Amino acid sequence: MQKLTVKQSLSQKLSPQQIQFIKLLQIPTAELDSRVEEELESNPALEEGREKEKEKEDDNSDDYDEMDYSETSLESLKDSTTDININDYLSQDDVAGYKMQGDGNYQEEDRDMPISSMTSLIDELTRQLGYLRLDERMHTIGMQLIGSIDDDGYIRRDVDAIVNDLAFIQNIQTDRPEVEKLLRRIQQFDPAGIGARDLQECLLIQLKRQERVKKEDEPLTDENKGEFKVLEDAIHIISMCFEEFKKKHFKKIQRKLNLSEDELRAAMNVVLKLNPKPGGSGSGMVKVQYVIPDFTIKYNNGDLELSLNSRNAPQLHVSRNYTNMLEGYDKSDKKDKKLKQEVSFVKQKLDAAKWFIDAIKQRQHTLLKTMSAIMEYQREFFLEGEDSKLRPMILKDIANEIGMDISTVSRVANSKAVQTDFGVFPLKYFFSESIQTDSGEDVSSKEVKAILKELIEDESKRKPYSDDKLEKLLRARGYQIARRTVAKYREQLNIPVARLRKEV
Repeated sequence: MQKLTVKQSLSQKLSPQQIQFIKLLQIPTAELDSRVEEELESNPALEEGREKEKEKEDDNSDDYDEMDYSETSLESLKDSTTDININDYLSQDDVAGYKMQGDGNYQEEDRDMPISSMTSLIDELTRQLGYLRLDERMHTIGMQLIGSIDDDGYIRRDVDAIVNDLAFIQNIQTDRPEVEKLLRRIQQFDPAGIGARDLQECLLIQLKRQERVKKEDEPLTDENKGEFKVLEDAIHIISMCFEEFKKKHFKKIQRKLNLSEDELRAAMNVVLKLNPKPGGSGSGMVKVQYVIPDFTIKYNNGDLELSLNSRNAPQLHVSRNYTNMLEGYDKSDKKDKKLKQEVSFVKQKLDAAKWFIDAIKQRQHTLLKTMSAIMEYQREFFLEGEDSKLRPMILKDIANEIGMDISTVSRVANSKAVQTDFGVFPLKYFFSESIQTDSGEDVSSKEVKAILKELIEDESKRKPYSDDKLEKLLRARGYQIARRTVAKYREQLNIPVARLRKEV
């Protein structure tokens, strides 16, 4: 027997308008133009630019201002034209909601940034493969190898796996020696080092090419004998002492290869000029992000002036033609189903246009409110431009200041930038955790990172500081910090451990 039960629950759902505002808020200025263009293309009731002056029907008619969109909104249209009664066309069940692109479950969008129009790495390698004049079978194997190359230029798939792919997908029977033979030919393509299976092979390919080119360009003589010796030593270091090279155990390399300190230094200079990621130089498919500041802060007569990039305030208005169309429908004597569908479409587009303009205006207000709070919180930095003037600040501090949710502040700070008298900074730059000093004062972690970087730059490269030593040096300056925090900050600064910072 079936049982009927009543269950009460609370749930939160974002309205289409809220989703639209969230998506607009999180995109930077560089992408806002394209988002507005998308909306203009999909909604004929939304128009760009200054609205043409309304024809005066009587002496009391007012001009429409393009930014005073409330006058052209659907709500004001209903108020000003009380004779229009679209309820005759629309039943109470017909709610004209804004149909957003990708309507349904809300998901954060990862929009692609503009990319440069260059030949891709795969296209360039395919072109070079054509120069080998291979038969159809070998060309297919070559294309399989090229397709296995990662963005950084390496083939990390096992050759046996590629052999299996050729058998099952391309119906080509081959073996490991044949594939490796063709791979060695592909490894001679440009950029140098392409198609290597690991870093050691990548560096060796580049060094051996340099050696081969040098031998082809000039014969070995007593005058250039030293140059050939340096290349030979570099090849020996990578081929015979790669583990010691990775760990910077230079003394072991010297003993193993019987090199003097000058010989080792000369060989290492050659190795350090090699490209560890050959795919990066040959690939045209590199995302290029155009940094356009969303805000500008200027120092003027002893005070700070904040302004929003004008591209964040596009001139938009509701189409007069669509509002007139709605009036025309009401005057029509026909009340059939087709006309009802037309009115529903027009009303939906008018609603969508108003909501989009509202979202743009709300975006401007939220951006300015958030940035204004950040500017006041970090006033000393914006006046002097010194990292030491940055106060510890987290998202919650600004959220409490402006009375908004932390997620809203996060969306503003995530992909926005501000132009100051001291350069362009991402908003995330101004957020940092606090470190306590001996005097009990809280200072920004950025100040500690700056001092940490300074200590490492001034250290002896023959005997670099360990994390324990750095911790003691920072504590001596009054910063209460743990060794693991020192290690975390060092990694955030992309500074390797002491062993890898050691130089000959």
